[in-house]
Amino acid sequence: MPKLIVVEKPQHWNLRLDDVQVITPAQYITDETFQLVKSLKILNLCQSYNYQSEGYYVSLLAEARGHKVLPEVSTIQDLRYPSILRDDSLDFDALIQTTFKNEPYDKVEFNIYFGLTQSEHLNKLALQLFQLVQAPLVRASFAKKTKWVLQGIRPVSLNEMPETDQPILKSALEKYLLRKREYRTDDKKKYDLAILVNPEDPNPPSDDRALKRFYKASLEAGFNTEFITKNDIDQLIQYDALFIRETTNVNHHTFRFAKKAEALGLAVIDDPESISKCTNKVYLNELLNVNKVLTPRTLVLTAENCDTVPQKMNFPFILKQPDGAFSRGVVKIENLDQFRKERESMFEKSDLIIAQEFLPTPFDWRVGIIEGQVLFVCKYFMATKHWQIVNWSAKKEASRDGVVESVAVDQAPAGLLKTALKATSLIGTGLYGVDMKEVDGKFYVIEVNDNPNIDAGIEDKILKERLYDQIMEVILNRIRSAK
Repeated sequence: MPKLIVVEKPQHWNLRLDDVQVITPAQYITDETFQLVKSLKILNLCQSYNYQSEGYYVSLLAEARGHKVLPEVSTIQDLRYPSILRDDSLDFDALIQTTFKNEPYDKVEFNIYFGLTQSEHLNKLALQLFQLVQAPLVRASFAKKTKWVLQGIRPVSLNEMPETDQPILKSALEKYLLRKREYRTDDKKKYDLAILVNPEDPNPPSDDRALKRFYKASLEAGFNTEFITKNDIDQLIQYDALFIRETTNVNHHTFRFAKKAEALGLAVIDDPESISKCTNKVYLNELLNVNKVLTPRTLVLTAENCDTVPQKMNFPFILKQPDGAFSRGVVKIENLDQFRKERESMFEKSDLIIAQEFLPTPFDWRVGIIEGQVLFVCKYFMATKHWQIVNWSAKKEASRDGVVESVAVDQAPAGLLKTALKATSLIGTGLYGVDMKEVDGKFYVIEVNDNPNIDAGIEDKILKERLYDQIMEVILNRIRSAK
């Protein structure tokens, strides 16, 4: 994808890089060439991003034209409100304290150029701030009170930059532009795909074999594909699509990745709306009930109404944390004492929790769906001597998971598929896994997952490589439809 550097004095920039052009703000704003070309990446280095300045309009028009721009208008707005950035910086508070632990002064200020500074010991923190702010040139200020805190971040114009910083700016810019896939060996591959994974997760949504199959399928679909991790959010601007194969949550970097990718115009699975809807069981319960999708009897509990539950629901029943995943944060309540103990613990994390009717079954159904089409169907049998499909307290890993049986879609009960498709239609058109119970011929939706397990030899047992191909085809078609 060609890149434009927009700056007031292009003649001062002697960059000998392929696919990089340096132009003025006026050229970008008025030249019809840049209005008509869709696939452009814009680095806006204008001296001001103030409202209605040329720098502001470069980013604004870039977004209107479908170009990927740094910084975005939302970033420019965020820079006007330091309190937002201060709150976000708490995510890496430990790094802040470590960075300045030997600092003799009580205030520090430094410039950051695409994640780099003049001081080596500040670069790790600078990269975190660049990933947070996503603006090319900024000045960060920290002050020590009871501890070190971020006071503010503001854009820095080239006019403000010390002459001694010019080499570091050029080095940082070239490093940013040359990152990853700028020189390709296969010109037939038109699009760039990022697959977000967590190599340290002991229970990822896809195992290594499945990830290799996703990678193979993506290459065959025509992608330049790379696996990325949580430290690579600043690189999203270089891709055309993001496929998240990491356990998602709203209060998590996976959601920030999805939001960022969507803002940049990437095709995204899982999209942020699906993440926010699926990861909260309170929302899902309301959504399914309003739309008359059959679910086990469910009560939303607060500290005020929880004492009435034993009168409304028989023991045993299920108590759930609203944002639990992979059968975690889910407890079977056998008696009143256990209920009081477990609810106290859960209320420490959330103002609302879920009580749900216990429906004992030998297995749970899961229906995998993408873009309103059934992808796979599985029976997940309960773990040995346990009421869930996963027994996290099992001493031996081999006995932790129950047996899984894959079922051909055309052999699955029609009522199962109909209910699953209706449930996912209320969420969106992403990749979902619908967990369901079958009792007396009726199908009850337990939850809809936005990031379903797809492991080699299990969910892909029926379709094999075709399952991975179908997902890649969906991503490819979304990119093409957006062009």
